Amino acid sequence: MTSILAVDTSTEACSVALYRDGEVTALQEIAPRRHNQLLLAMLRELMPAGPDALDAVAYGSGPGSFTGLRIAASAVQGLCFATGLPALPVSTLCCQVYGAIRLGQAGEGDYVLSTVDAHIGELYWALYRIDKGRAVEIAAAQAVKPGLLAPSGSDALIAIGGGLKYRDAMPPAVTARFNAAHPDLLPDALDVLPEALRALQERRVQSAEQVCPVYVRDEISWKKLDQQGPQA
Repeated sequence: MTSILAVDTSTEACSVALYRDGEVTALQEIAPRRHNQLLLAMLRELMPAGPDALDAVAYGSGPGSFTGLRIAASAVQGLCFATGLPALPVSTLCCQVYGAIRLGQAGEGDYVLSTVDAHIGELYWALYRIDKGRAVEIAAAQAVKPGLLAPSGSDALIAIGGGLKYRDAMPPAVTARFNAAHPDLLPDALDVLPEALRALQERRVQSAEQVCPVYVRDEISWKKLDQQGPQA
């Protein structure tokens, strides 16, 4: 039996999900700046008996809110140190694509422009194509000003995520390619699971020491657990 715990706190949504041999239980709450208060309580509710039966712990690794990413990485790193379990990082931009698939917003063969609001007049984005139900990365995560957004190609795009708040500032040549837009879609731990399961099967895992947020921005660095102060 395979059992994976997933955590995502990369945006205003705080979420956890538990996969046990095909059955999934998930919790999500939209709670800006309250992730640190909510996460442990959500984990206790989801796993009252503790993490002993888990095979791995997955997490939305970023990009996203710097504080949110640190909260998830700290929790996952602590769990993995305590239990010896491997960690499974999943891009939050990739996670959103699986959310779009689950919600029927995107389907086989679609090109999906996944975005997250960077909150400083910029957005994070990556481009994916859905191939046999899998989100295949076409362009890796980047941080850009909306006016400089330039996904390659000329294919129609399904645009998703909080970065679409900047739609009016994006180049018209880009927005003209939008076949549909879903700005309210947020990363959810539930949608971390499909890629996490694949990563576990392929043994693409991290040790506790290797757990690290993906900020995209080079000037942001991650501190190890014993170097971190209290999380906001």
